[in-house]
Amino acid sequence: MACSFHYFCRSKPKILKRIFLFLLCLYSLQNFSQTKRINILSAEISTVDEDKFPGATILIGNVKIAHEGATLDCKRALLYKERNEFQAVGEVVVEQGDSIIQYSDFANYYGNTKIAKSWGNVEVVDKDMKLSTDTLYFHRKEQFLYYPTKGVIRDTKNTLTSNTGTYFLNEKKFSAKSEVTVVNPDNKLESDHLDYYTNTNLAYIYGPSTVTNLKDSTRIYAERGFFDTNTDISYFVQNAKLYLKEKTIQADSLYYDKRKGFASANHKIKVVDTLQNLIIKGNYAEVFELKDSLFIVDKPVAISVMDKDSMYVHGDTILVTGEPEKRIVRTFHNVKIFKSNLQGKCDSIHTSQVTGLTRMFNSPVLWSGKNQITGDSIQFLSNKETNKLDSLFVYNDAFMIQKDSIDPTNFNQIKGRNMYGKFKNNDLSLMLIKGNAESLYYNRNEESLKLETITKEIASDIEFTLENNEIIQTKYFKKTEGKTFPPSEFPEEEKKFKGFIWREDEQPKTMEDIFIKDNKKPVLKKSKKVNKDVQKAKMDFNKETIKKEKNKPREGFGLKRE
Repeated sequence: MACSFHYFCRSKPKILKRIFLFLLCLYSLQNFSQTKRINILSAEISTVDEDKFPGATILIGNVKIAHEGATLDCKRALLYKERNEFQAVGEVVVEQGDSIIQYSDFANYYGNTKIAKSWGNVEVVDKDMKLSTDTLYFHRKEQFLYYPTKGVIRDTKNTLTSNTGTYFLNEKKFSAKSEVTVVNPDNKLESDHLDYYTNTNLAYIYGPSTVTNLKDSTRIYAERGFFDTNTDISYFVQNAKLYLKEKTIQADSLYYDKRKGFASANHKIKVVDTLQNLIIKGNYAEVFELKDSLFIVDKPVAISVMDKDSMYVHGDTILVTGEPEKRIVRTFHNVKIFKSNLQGKCDSIHTSQVTGLTRMFNSPVLWSGKNQITGDSIQFLSNKETNKLDSLFVYNDAFMIQKDSIDPTNFNQIKGRNMYGKFKNNDLSLMLIKGNAESLYYNRNEESLKLETITKEIASDIEFTLENNEIIQTKYFKKTEGKTFPPSEFPEEEKKFKGFIWREDEQPKTMEDIFIKDNKKPVLKKSKKVNKDVQKAKMDFNKETIKKEKNKPREGFGLKRE
């Protein structure tokens, strides 16, 4: 059978050619029959002028034509029957059933492609919107309108403008990619590319876009997302930024309900407080605009700019509350602090922008240079004008430890009831141990660094001066007893004061270390009552530092007596 067909094809080429031509003609006739002709429904005058308008029928006065469910009315027209085209002039009205009415000064209609081109004061009206432009293309097969010149769309909620645009009739969707604006009494949306649905008033953005609240100038920027103009709810997922008064919030994704004043952000969050020189980062945040507060979790870190340095504070949760002048920053659980010359750790931390006071709770520890400082509660005060560290307060069981520079098994130690410190250029410069003060230090030869003596002192108060985080001078007040030992005679059991804990393994040595979770849990001591009167503490400290004592300063950590 296959061989017979092959022979037939080779021996009968003329027959095959005739069959092909027949099928082509049959297809063309079928296709032509499916293209319906433009019908004239009415006209006051119908004439021809082959010299001026060859092949055209001239229609004048109350002209009306019909084509596949649409009608066109105008004052004058030319109908080209062979081309199945219609040219209309003067008060042109195009109607498609009860779905759309279009008005213009001029229009051309192409029956074979079902495309209408209108220009001159073009207006399109359906039940959901009104479109105004200068030039418009109506694609009836695909049911969309396209305008290459500036257009304005008005619906029950918004006014839209763009340089070019497309309106899809079935979807009630307006799509534009050039200088698009959506405006209502509350908001203004500006975009390079968006889709807007006139029946729901929803906008979907696909390019750089900004939503501005016209009442309080709140702004949202994003490059992809969704905005509901009915509820003022937005959700953006690319380069999203929310501008709230003095705060800027940016994240990979951002949900914002303007009316409730609530926002939530996800992944790579950065909150910038320009008024307080504060930056907060994390991976999930909720913002309460009306209460001027936010909380942030998932590796949160608060960054305070201090002079040319920055302080990083990390915990499981960071909570910011209050107006800028009354702002409070709280960090909860597993808190770590890193600054180039100051590190710390505690369970929770509280910072008040009103007083500039930061308080550390539950087994707090600070490292300043080579010094480890502990106590029931540690507080440090910042100068609100310069944003530099001003004072340090350690309440109840204050303890300061410094590892010996040569022998890591020996530790210089100072302890007492409370400790007060002064900062200079963000470095500790002066410390006062007040109440039941004790000290133990290892004295080494300045040149050979050989250990010469070990001194243990007990006094009412101890003051010492620091330079480059090193103790250079010590002063004792109301000394009660003290003794200097040769190294070989110093009792082994007195090498460490009661309550001694060396916590170097918990110290964050770099900024990245603040995110490391320690294996061991801190020993939480039951805190005694903390003195909250910071001003009184500062006054006591200043009085002690300027008070002239009869006792001369005694030698410090390895330094000679004055």
